[in-house]
Amino acid sequence: MPDLDAPLWILLAHGLTLLLTLASLVATLLPLLRETAWWIRIFDFPRLQIVAIALLTIGAGLALNWHQLPGYWGLGLLAALGAAVVYQSFRIVPYTPVASKQIADSTRTDGARHLSLAVMNVLQYNKQGARALAVLQETDPDLIMAVETDQWWYEQLKPLEETHPYTCHEPLDNTYGLLFFSRLPLEKCEIKYLLDDDVPSLHGRVILADGHTKVRIFGLHPKPPAPAESKTSTKRDAELLLVGKEIGEKEEPTIVFGDMNDVAWSHTSELFRRISGLLDPRVGRGLLPTFHADYMLLRWPLDHVFVSPDFKVDDIQRLPYVGSDHFPIYLKLSYEPQDKEIQEENCEEADVEDHQEAIEKIQEGFAEEKEEETEEARQPEPKKELTT
Repeated sequence: MPDLDAPLWILLAHGLTLLLTLASLVATLLPLLRETAWWIRIFDFPRLQIVAIALLTIGAGLALNWHQLPGYWGLGLLAALGAAVVYQSFRIVPYTPVASKQIADSTRTDGARHLSLAVMNVLQYNKQGARALAVLQETDPDLIMAVETDQWWYEQLKPLEETHPYTCHEPLDNTYGLLFFSRLPLEKCEIKYLLDDDVPSLHGRVILADGHTKVRIFGLHPKPPAPAESKTSTKRDAELLLVGKEIGEKEEPTIVFGDMNDVAWSHTSELFRRISGLLDPRVGRGLLPTFHADYMLLRWPLDHVFVSPDFKVDDIQRLPYVGSDHFPIYLKLSYEPQDKEIQEENCEEADVEDHQEAIEKIQEGFAEEKEEETEEARQPEPKKELTT
């Protein structure tokens, strides 16, 4: 224990450092649990911030001579913080330029087998429609998916149909509407409700400019684990894994994109990649955090694009601010199936336990949805007022 006769500010410094130490350790340990409660899963997100706080806390502990305190408890806490930093860094490093790229850079120069796309969460209540439209028109990707789009946002982005005539829209006023614009022809594009009856997803195929290559596409925006949205991550996880299992059953060029409300380094995202056989273009290139656009120190990547090994990356970037709490993300791909087998070596293979876990999570998702529907049905209808 620190000397209780020390000045008050020294005691307060010890107390604050101890508080930050415990917070860093709890935030590191909680995500190791496979529980789906939102207050546990939320700690999957700020790993970079946890590292920063833990490093500052180690510095404060050393300045306060924790390593010299009797009983070795101070030294033990510093060692635990060091272990937390190492573990958190281990989870983050693959998404930095320090790591090798999971998807190679493009080697093609012709445009017939290139495909570009942008994912934009507009924030339904954001009214900077002209700004969002200008960013999309300037970037001019082949595919555009905008989520949190209601009828007002459809009117704002409708000019895109002049250059992107192939569409698949589901505008809603519940923050889960989606708009999809394509310059390339679509085949069997449809809106599905996989789990929640108010959360749509996009399913279809797009035909590349070469006229014959068909690419399977999925656009997703599941509910986040948050008290105002969903008390658990169960249905979010189930939706991702439902799509992952569907992809894994077929050998087709595939792209999955959207606001996943999950970070790439979470257990569920890693399980999704193993089950689906898809790759993450962020690996070896950078975090490209897209949320929260208004707070520089509280950002992590929530908007994603995952692709099959048929593709290589020509460009990836975060697009400018559009008034939303998300930055849009842009990716340009090159279809190069001749190197598919080489890139498949970078795929994370699913084992029997992974497949069993995916099945269980999907079953839990449907069970939770059924339970919620039953609970809603039990709610008494509002009494009708008698009129005379």
